[in-house]
Amino acid sequence: MTTRRALWGLIAVAALVRLFWAGLLGAGNDEAYHALYTQHFDWSFYDHPPMMAVLAALGRLMEPHFGAIFPLRVVFVLLFAGSTFLMARLTERSFGPRAGWLAAFLLSIAGYYPVAAGSFVLPDGPLLFFWLLTLERFQAALQSLGSRRGAIRPWVGVGLAWGCAMLSKYHGVMLPGVLGLTLIALPHARVWLRRPGPYLALVIGMVVFSPVIGWNAAHGWASLGFQAGRAVPGSMLPRPDRLLLGMAAQAAYLTPWIWLALVVALVAGIRAWKQNTAGQWDRFWLAQPLIPLGLFSVVGLWRMLLPHWSLVGLLPMIPLAAAELARQIESSVESQRRVQARMVRWACFMLVGIGVALIQFQYGLLGRGISPRFQAQAVTLDPTAELYGWSAVAKELENRHLLDDPNAFLFTSRWYHSGQLAFALGDRRPVLCYSPRMSQGFSVWSRPEQWVGHTGILVVLNDNPLEVQMYQRWFESIEPLGEFDVDRGGTSVKHVRLYRCMNQTKPFPFTGRGSFPRGGGDQATRALAARDTVQK
Repeated sequence: MTTRRALWGLIAVAALVRLFWAGLLGAGNDEAYHALYTQHFDWSFYDHPPMMAVLAALGRLMEPHFGAIFPLRVVFVLLFAGSTFLMARLTERSFGPRAGWLAAFLLSIAGYYPVAAGSFVLPDGPLLFFWLLTLERFQAALQSLGSRRGAIRPWVGVGLAWGCAMLSKYHGVMLPGVLGLTLIALPHARVWLRRPGPYLALVIGMVVFSPVIGWNAAHGWASLGFQAGRAVPGSMLPRPDRLLLGMAAQAAYLTPWIWLALVVALVAGIRAWKQNTAGQWDRFWLAQPLIPLGLFSVVGLWRMLLPHWSLVGLLPMIPLAAAELARQIESSVESQRRVQARMVRWACFMLVGIGVALIQFQYGLLGRGISPRFQAQAVTLDPTAELYGWSAVAKELENRHLLDDPNAFLFTSRWYHSGQLAFALGDRRPVLCYSPRMSQGFSVWSRPEQWVGHTGILVVLNDNPLEVQMYQRWFESIEPLGEFDVDRGGTSVKHVRLYRCMNQTKPFPFTGRGSFPRGGGDQATRALAARDTVQK
């Protein structure tokens, strides 16, 4: 079998596995919320730029019924197949066909990338694709140096791809710095710093990104302010323990062996660079992690970061790790067997992990047989529990005829609960998020004053009595409507309490982060505000 056929076989098999995985899991908290973008389509959104909404809308064409997550995921699964091909193409140009296939394989089993970014409705999927496409066009532009006629054309592609990367996730803003450092690191490529190509790409990318700038300007720079605020130091003193914890979480997201292989490739490459033995393409890839890893390492010293934020910094190490594996395979038959056995173990671990997660999602086996006093804690620690049972919640609301009142709306105090509820209900009733600090996109999808005089149905999950106390000053009266459990395998994964909040008397300022001044409001409001501050 040729390397190219093996590559297409790998991409096809990996895509089928991800389709199977995506078809059996319920919508995650982020996914359900992101799916609402298709109901409130705009030039941009409070959390992210609009590319994810465009892709989700394409998936919605396959299944108009709102509440089905699989059609939306199909587009992201296919997009990751494109990312896998781009990774192979980039690596093949640098280190040959065998290394290209190995890079595609590493990406296909690298934990977070195939399991989440390559399967779910998340901004990391399109960011990965357009980041790699930008690098691919950049690579082509460098190779066009000797062509006068074609020297500018690849830079147009660089600009368009970079603009789409920024439309996917704000991480894309780092790419001009990444490419600029790469030009500086390659002596023969520095001539481009005196030519118009890179600057043309910069202008094109900003034009593509301009709708997001316009949306932010019209909404008080809400999205840019929210994302920039997540990098603000949480303490005055650096915390190396936080950085180490973040690195450990990063390793867990990629799987420890893949993470270790990438780190080893990075260290070996830096050593070769210092000894002046690194080749041209080694320098090409080694120049790229400096800005992402440096930026997130500095921020990570002062506040906890989500592990997947910095993974893009290790992305350039995949081609280097693949090149090292290719050298080992070519060195001897015994070394080839060791590498192949290692690769089989890595792939089997991912497949077994997927199988365990699917079984746990459907049946909750890991929570059975334990003491009832520990079951709530087990559910809290189970990442599949958040995906389970929202259709049952919607069905119970329907059975109780709480969706029949045309004057009523539903709301929760958490953006992700409101997202799940709205996704499960579709367009049957409006769903809001009345949060003291973080109502996310719900803060711009309607006006606070339009709900005055309406009745609200408050949905409280997992027993938080402070919520009812907080909302009393916004409604004439609040009366309990009952409670119920959503069970999975005999274990309650959601305890739901319902309240009817009669006649809202004044607008609730659900305006995203900072709706209430810190320390303001009553005791219940302050407690919930403090909780929301650390939720996202």
